[in-house]
Amino acid sequence: MDPILLATLVLAVSLLLLLTSGIWIALSLMAAGLITFVFFVPLDAGSIMASTMWDASWNWALTALPLFVWMGEILMRSGLSSNLFRGLSPWVAWLPGGLMHINVIGCGVMAAVSGSSAVTAATVGRMSIPELKARNYDSKMMIGSLAGSGTFGLLIPPSIIMIVYGVVAQQSVARLFIAGILPGLMLIVLFSSYIVVWSLLNPDKRGDLPEKMSFANKIRASRDLLPVVALIFAIVGSIYGGLATPTEAATIGIFGALALAMLNGTLNRKMFVDSLLAATRISCMIAFIIACAAVLSIAVGFANIPRAAAEWVQNMALSPGALILVLTVFFLILGCFLEGISILVLSSAVVLPMIEAAGIDPIWFGIYAVIVIECAQITPPVGFNLIVLKSMTGRGIGEVAKATFPFLALLLLAIVLIYLFPSIVTFLPSLMYG
Repeated sequence: MDPILLATLVLAVSLLLLLTSGIWIALSLMAAGLITFVFFVPLDAGSIMASTMWDASWNWALTALPLFVWMGEILMRSGLSSNLFRGLSPWVAWLPGGLMHINVIGCGVMAAVSGSSAVTAATVGRMSIPELKARNYDSKMMIGSLAGSGTFGLLIPPSIIMIVYGVVAQQSVARLFIAGILPGLMLIVLFSSYIVVWSLLNPDKRGDLPEKMSFANKIRASRDLLPVVALIFAIVGSIYGGLATPTEAATIGIFGALALAMLNGTLNRKMFVDSLLAATRISCMIAFIIACAAVLSIAVGFANIPRAAAEWVQNMALSPGALILVLTVFFLILGCFLEGISILVLSSAVVLPMIEAAGIDPIWFGIYAVIVIECAQITPPVGFNLIVLKSMTGRGIGEVAKATFPFLALLLLAIVLIYLFPSIVTFLPSLMYG
């Protein structure tokens, strides 16, 4: 048997066994890399693994990750979720579908705060589910729109998974952040449009409408939300204008989040320490996965698997569209068993040389990969958003997945749209820095 094919099979089997055994994902990636080194790479594994993990752990782009995570933790502990409902409900109540749009727009706002899909779904869900239930909104649409919209946490900047992709693909994190803005807004429009159409077709399931409010009362209801929105615009605007790097913008975000928490009276020693510890735990977990994935990547590289994969793409003469279709199926299958960051770092060693050989823009591919991974967040059995909604609603995972299916279809439609019109992704990055 061809040695590269044998190495690929051994790697795939070892990864499958390790991941299904319940071992930590990071340790599974490192163990698979070590197996590849021992059996297929005639070099000293110890020194290479140590230097690789060190190089992967001090990347400057990674410094933005714990800062953005901490900013999100501060804002979520400062009562943002309750402010979201009070601030948004007067503005969306007139739309067909009424307060159901809060799930979509609220997740869009929360995504720009948390950078995490599951956190976005959980935070908005804790606020919106009781309110929508009390107003007799359809439970299936409520669950589906929340699970689907929660995926915005991966796409709308500042996104944690974009920072990870920027590190593993050696691409500008700032350009990735800006590239995600238009696709993120497009998805918000698609989701809200679907709710409007569904509401018009099912008038008996629309729920109770809230009382009408004057414009002045709407502004008063939104006053607690406006500072958070201004902070988000300041962060994204400073990156887009070239005034700050993502790390510097994250620092601005932390000071702004602390100031907002102080103004609304939620900043105290316990909240400060709890948010810092939570951010530390999340950041250490992600950094450990990245470092161990780097070991796997270097082992796969020494085994010549990426080169063989790139040659396979060239020999198959796959068009970029055909390659994207194959990769979409591949990512969706991985998404049935792994969460987003693990999918990205696990596949990068093989997939990135393939897209380079096919001439696909790596910035565009980063946004595409994030949207596909968003799909994976709402596919059973390990769709994290489905698990979050299952725990919050008490419904079965199959019922939650069925309710979410229309929004999964809209995410797949978004992939088709950015493929047909790539400028949706590339337009804003091309204007950066004047």
